Amino acid sequence: MAERAPVRITGVHALSALGRGADAQLAGVLAGAPAFRPVGRFDTSARRVGVAATLADAGPLADELTEAVHTACAAAGLDTAARAAAPLLLAAHGGTGVPGLAGELARRCGLAGAPRVYTSACVSASTAVADAAALIGRGVVDRVVVAAGYLVEPDQYALFDAGRALATDGAVRPFSAGRRGLLLGDGVAAVVLESADAAARRDAPTLASVLGWGRAGDAYHPCQPDPQGRGLARALGAALRRAGLRPEDIGYVNANATGTGYSDAAEAAALRLAWGEHAHRVPVSSTKALHGHALEASGLLELVVTVLAVRHGKLPVNAGWLGPDEACPLDVIRDAPRPAATGYAVSLNAAFGGANTALLVGAA
Repeated sequence: MAERAPVRITGVHALSALGRGADAQLAGVLAGAPAFRPVGRFDTSARRVGVAATLADAGPLADELTEAVHTACAAAGLDTAARAAAPLLLAAHGGTGVPGLAGELARRCGLAGAPRVYTSACVSASTAVADAAALIGRGVVDRVVVAAGYLVEPDQYALFDAGRALATDGAVRPFSAGRRGLLLGDGVAAVVLESADAAARRDAPTLASVLGWGRAGDAYHPCQPDPQGRGLARALGAALRRAGLRPEDIGYVNANATGTGYSDAAEAAALRLAWGEHAHRVPVSSTKALHGHALEASGLLELVVTVLAVRHGKLPVNAGWLGPDEACPLDVIRDAPRPAATGYAVSLNAAFGGANTALLVGAA
């Protein structure tokens, strides 16, 4: 069946170290103050790095996900019947326990049974959004609830620390000279996606539309991206074609950029490969420099932040900037938020194993 566009975003909720709720995320990214602090949740005395972006009053992940879904559904105005017909797509870290978590979350929130789970590392949530948009676009369902969650915990923290991926200077510096790596952060988010017809029938509020999405692998290396950015460039191209837009239409990129040397340079190469000279002109930042890397939840947290920022008409700064890197010749947003020139934006994510996603949204 042909896909029907666009897909509406009618309700959102998110928490991170910037605070709890959508308003807190927007205020935090526009303030431009990174939320990294010494970790108090567990002992880091044996680690090389001891900071992360954690929310002090975060509860158990299942409870935070339940609150996120309830709040997003309420914001979308979903009644009991509408919830009961909406499937849940959940992105979360873990193995055999995630299906049980997804089933319990669906029951708690009154959603349809048999939820899908996504544990494909840092593209988990963005892949879930792409799948949800495809299901709605093909007319399989009217609406989908996508949820994602990661709260910084000792096991993954230890692995990233042992792998020398964490920034020893306590700052994330995407695309910048002198960048030293990533830092982890809490992220829990939920989004309600609906067909345009279903949203119109309910007279539902529309925050933005998911206009395009793309997914591609490069299979270059288990942990390192293709230096030429070919997989991410294909994902970008697919998202643009699906949306029926040109590179020149895009006014902002919320980059995957984690502050690691290889990854940031490969992403800059992907933008140049996909968009040519426009890659040097489109405003770019990575909000991971503010709220940290939420692993499986990153794609959804960053999508929410992107939508809120473009709707507000101001684009977040790329915190931690020290100076230009010739491997990343991009228009990086520095010093202060920049006015949004268009209502179209792209959120990019990439993961170990060469997985790449691009989500293209248009603000209402």
